[in-house]
Parts: sequence; structure tokens; C-alpha cells
Amino acid sequence: MVESALSDSASDVFAALAELRKATRPQLAAACELSKPTVSTAVAELEALRLVERNGTAFGATGRSAAVYQLGPEAGYALAIDRGSTQVAYRVIGLDGRLLDEDHTDEPASAHAMIRTALRRRTRSGPLRAVVVAVSDVVTPTGRAGDPTIEQRIHTAVDALALPPGAPVRTENNVNCAAIAELHEGTGGSQDTFVYLQAGMAIGAGIVVNGKLIRGSNGAAGEVARLAYPWVDGQSAGHEALEARLGSPGLLRRVRARWSAEHGQVPESAHALFDLAEQDHSLAKVLVAEHAREIGKLAVSVCAVLDPGLLVLGGGVGGNPLLTAGIAATLAELSWPTEVVVSRLGDRATVLGATHLAREDGVRQVTLTAR
Repeated sequence: MVESALSDSASDVFAALAELRKATRPQLAAACELSKPTVSTAVAELEALRLVERNGTAFGATGRSAAVYQLGPEAGYALAIDRGSTQVAYRVIGLDGRLLDEDHTDEPASAHAMIRTALRRRTRSGPLRAVVVAVSDVVTPTGRAGDPTIEQRIHTAVDALALPPGAPVRTENNVNCAAIAELHEGTGGSQDTFVYLQAGMAIGAGIVVNGKLIRGSNGAAGEVARLAYPWVDGQSAGHEALEARLGSPGLLRRVRARWSAEHGQVPESAHALFDLAEQDHSLAKVLVAEHAREIGKLAVSVCAVLDPGLLVLGGGVGGNPLLTAGIAATLAELSWPTEVVVSRLGDRATVLGATHLAREDGVRQVTLTAR
């Protein structure tokens, strides 16, 4: 582990090299807006700490050569984990963005063994600089009092992973992670303001404005499950009643209430219902169209407040293309012009977003020792 504090210039050079992956000293000088002598001193400092190392030589058009540098063995790596209720996925990434390892399990109870094996394989990858765990709960910002029940649930979920003692761990909401992935690697990257709307077992939204994730004062921005529902005379709004209706369990309750023997076997999952709709099953098509209309009304509520211009659909149900047309039609009828697209990242969005955050945290862990 690096114990010496880095100089400001060495911190800047390290961060630039992590972004560029490989670079010469002139390239680093341009990226950091530092003089070449300052960069040379910074590189020497980083080399002494094994944070960077030489990796070949580059030759220019005039025949002059320049040493090429990359991150060294003490730069370390970062770990991202998507701690879902039915699946746990992880990615291990170098601070220069190189993917070192990834895997997943459909048995969350055994995830700790998978993670432990993954970390054993990294004994020669340097120190573990940062861990980001994506969870399905609201993550309250540091310094604010959160819901004790939620806080305990998050601690229990993270503790079950049996991460190494002393590892720098940060938690982040899973939908927020998916929105970050869309910003950097997905459809959302075409615009710097958009909403990632997830519909599956639960519902949620990740909000990106001017290229920045909006978390909110309590970390609960985008928690659309808390929208008042129903909002009609004679009925009281319930706690997360909208999620109870629009989540997959609510959809399947409506399916069972409408299904009869003449329609064949009752679908046991939302995926099975959508498969039947794709096969032109008459009732399945009607139920999917109605659900698209319901999700569309949620999208209208979101767009009425944010007017993002782009809505990216994800999640176990929301990412199904069968919903896109119905949601777009509802928005066109009731809201402002809004482009509706399906996430290209699918169910990997959360772990990809967590990976981006973990790498950022890892670089910061090294560079901020100087600050």
C-alpha cells in the first residue's frame, strides 16, 4: 500500500494516466496542463511508489522517441457488486479501466463465496482501492439520519458479502447505478439530461441532469414508488401503493384475476406473460398493452416534473420492447414531447454503473492522499 502522500502534480498525473490508460510524458503534460519538467518529476515520484511503470516506447514522425507509461502494480483495482434480491453480479476493474474479472450467481446466499474466490485471484493485482455495492434501497447521504430499518437492511446485505476487513466500501442505489451506466455507456449518453425508468419487481427512476446524477437531500430522488396512489375520491393513498400496482407482483395479480381456463395455463412470471404476447396470445396482448399504459402514466408524472426529453426504459419489465410503443403513445397524449428508448445495457446496467463509481473511488483513494 502507498503510505506517502502524493504531491499535487503527481496526483494530477496519476488521474490523467488512469483515464488515458497509456501515455507519454508530453501527452500527460498536455492533459494536465503542466510543464514537461513538472511532469517528469511527478512521473519519477509515481514510479518510485510503483504507481506507474514504463511500458514501451513511442516514436514520432521525426523519429524522436518517448517513453510510454501505464499504471503500475501498486495502483490496485476496484470491485463493483450488484447485490440484487435474486442475483448477485460483480466486476473487478483496474483503475485504468481494464476489466480483470466478472461473474454472477443466481444464489445470493452463496455470493460471499463467489466474491472471496474473485479476490483470491487478485493477489497480484495490488491493493483493493474501492468497493461499490449497489443495493435496492435508498442510500442516505453521509451525515444525514436515514430510516433505521433501511439502514439495517443495507448493512445486513453488505455484511453478508464478507468483504475484506478495512476495505473502503460505498453503497449506492441500484437504479442510480443503472442511470450512471446509461450516461457513460448506454443510450443516455446521447443527451446529458434524461430519466432512466426501471420497472420490474419494483419501480424506480434514476435522474441525470446536465450530466450529473441527482440523488436528492435524502438520497431518495427518483423513488417514484412513493408517489401518492391512488389519487381519487373515497380512497386513501397507501405507502408505496403505486409500486404494489406497477411492480411485477401486481401485474401478475391482475393477470390471475382476468385469466380463465380457455386462455390456457396462467403465466407464472412477467417474462412468461410477455412471451405469450409476442406469440400473439389475445389476452396476454391486452394485458401487456394495459400495463404499458399504466407505466406510461407513471412516465407522464415524471416528465411533468422534470421534462427530460429522453426516457430510457430498463428493468425486468420496463426493458421489454413490447412496452415502448404504449409508453410513448401515452406520453404523446398526456405530456411533452419525449423520446422513449429501451436500454441497450439490459440487466447489466446496475453492475456497469457500480463499476464506473468504483473506479472513480479507487482513483480518488490514491490521488486524494495529497489533498
